[in-house]
Amino acid sequence: MKPTFEEKDVDEKVRDTIDIGASANVNDEPSQPVSESATQSALPQEELDRLTTELIAAFKTVFDPEIPVDVYELGLIYKVDVSDDRDVEVDMTLTAPGCPVAGDMVMWVENAAASVTGVRGVTVNLTFEPPWDPSRMSDEARLELNMF
Repeated sequence: MKPTFEEKDVDEKVRDTIDIGASANVNDEPSQPVSESATQSALPQEELDRLTTELIAAFKTVFDPEIPVDVYELGLIYKVDVSDDRDVEVDMTLTAPGCPVAGDMVMWVENAAASVTGVRGVTVNLTFEPPWDPSRMSDEARLELNMF
């Protein structure tokens, strides 16, 4: 199942969702989300595609300090919602609930998303459901960690 934009009704506004978490292991590597027609979205499809590409690139700049792999390739980013107002909401997890940099990592992801041109505001939600496990890592992450 490839990550896609999905139409979502939330508080009478449409959000486009990049469902990343369920698919970090597609073909053993993350792929660029495929955009579907967002007929109710106020944002043009080209803008949604640009935001998707740039948000993923931004997430790839955030590294777990204990693991030399970025949070996107590790599969720590579960979902990203982009509202018509260009507010971004990220659902993410950590490799372990007791991670000593939990608060810092959330802030790093928030700052990375906020650095994308056109993003108005960012909210990052930390979740442990479902719990992270190594199957969420991409081939790139496994190769970096010698897990083949």
